[in-house]
Amino acid sequence: MTQQISHSKASESPTRKALLASVFTLSMAAVLATGAIVGDARMAFAEPVRVEAPAPADFSAVVESVKPAVVSVQVKSKVNPVSDRGERRGRGFRDLPRDHPFNEFFRRFGEPDGQDSPRPNRRSQSQGSGFFISDDGFVVTNNHVIDGSDEIVVVMDDGRELDAELVGKDTRTDLALLKVDGSDFTYVSFAADKPKIGQWVVAVGNPFGLGGTVTAGIVSANGRDIGSGPYDDFIQIDAPVNRGNSGGPTFNTRGEVIGVNTAIFSPSGGNVGIAFAIPAATVEDVISELRADGSVTRGWLGVQIQPVTDDIAESLDAASTDGALVSDPQADGPAKGAGIEAGDIITEVDGEAVSGPRELARSIAGYNPGDVVAITIVRNGKKQTIDVTLGKLENQARAQSESEQEAEPASFEALGLALAPGEDGKGVLVTGVEADSPAAEKGIRPGDVIRSVSGDAVGSVGDVTRSIETAREKKRKAALFHIEGERGSRFVALPLQDG
Repeated sequence: MTQQISHSKASESPTRKALLASVFTLSMAAVLATGAIVGDARMAFAEPVRVEAPAPADFSAVVESVKPAVVSVQVKSKVNPVSDRGERRGRGFRDLPRDHPFNEFFRRFGEPDGQDSPRPNRRSQSQGSGFFISDDGFVVTNNHVIDGSDEIVVVMDDGRELDAELVGKDTRTDLALLKVDGSDFTYVSFAADKPKIGQWVVAVGNPFGLGGTVTAGIVSANGRDIGSGPYDDFIQIDAPVNRGNSGGPTFNTRGEVIGVNTAIFSPSGGNVGIAFAIPAATVEDVISELRADGSVTRGWLGVQIQPVTDDIAESLDAASTDGALVSDPQADGPAKGAGIEAGDIITEVDGEAVSGPRELARSIAGYNPGDVVAITIVRNGKKQTIDVTLGKLENQARAQSESEQEAEPASFEALGLALAPGEDGKGVLVTGVEADSPAAEKGIRPGDVIRSVSGDAVGSVGDVTRSIETAREKKRKAALFHIEGERGSRFVALPLQDG
């Protein structure tokens, strides 16, 4: 037997050897995959992430506690018959013959025979949501829910209808505070902590007039900017939110309000899983001022600002893109009076870092008019601090500049610009912008005025040429243009080509 086995090994075929080699290879792969010791080296592999997360919660206890505090907000307002006729013109046809077949269609759907005949004053009614924040009848909702209202009625969860009075509103954050007569109302409180992404939330409101509707989801993101204003800092949630949910609360699983539902993203007009809520911290600050004074007073710095892009940072010798670039200190504003100039980058307010324009706007809004704040800027690559006494936001006025001077243009083909001398000798007029050029991509338009290039004031086309050449000599990749026009004052970095 021993001889037979020995003989068998000695006479193995090439095919058998290949199969044995494959088995050995697979075995080694399995050993390597488990992180076993191979020779003198240990093969180490990162462990996958494992989290012990709780199962989806039962929200019934939370809903039972908070639902009585959530209300429907019904708003009635007059409809101007003139504007109503204008609206109907856009939907139907004008001046149709009496026997036209479309007139039957309009009759069935409320249009007056296709004719532009006046209607008596009518009243429109819209609906939103809100919630009690005190037992004596203060109700929070969105400003856009009650804007333009003549009558406001709060419908409680038990069906009672109460007349509401507008205490105050803040258009910049889209918040409003109402008051109803009575006491011992069930009310809710605001969460002290910022919600975490992935945290369970419950939205309660009045979508499509269906009061007391409850939906659940998670926090999808924090700090969303949806382009609604300088104070954008929304919580994004995926709980189903629809028209009528505006002004209603979103709760955490402890029954605390984390935000006020105010907007949805929806190509169709219905829920697609992207809704935005005003954070509780913002709501608390605004509502406390509305409750005390009926309005919100914010500090005013008096500057137009824009983000610091990579090319702008390089043009200004800035170390990073942090901060807000001052494109225009307004003529009568506190910043200009204190010495802040166009081209300065604001990086701190009272020692607190400013990462961008939104952070600067929110920071200044937290101060009162008359407060003195230390504004840290970077100018020509050097940091300095300037004390500014803030003004009142209502005094803000947008600075604009226009020029209609007709002149023979000079061409800057590489940039896609045609330029001519400005009307006042303190700028250069853009008379043409080539399509698909660097200037066009940056949004420069004919009629804009160039005030400076790379920090140097320009009053002629030759000044622009010299500033560009200076930027090239300094090995700049771009020249920084200070532009004024219909879009206001801003800085634009245009790339420089050799030659």
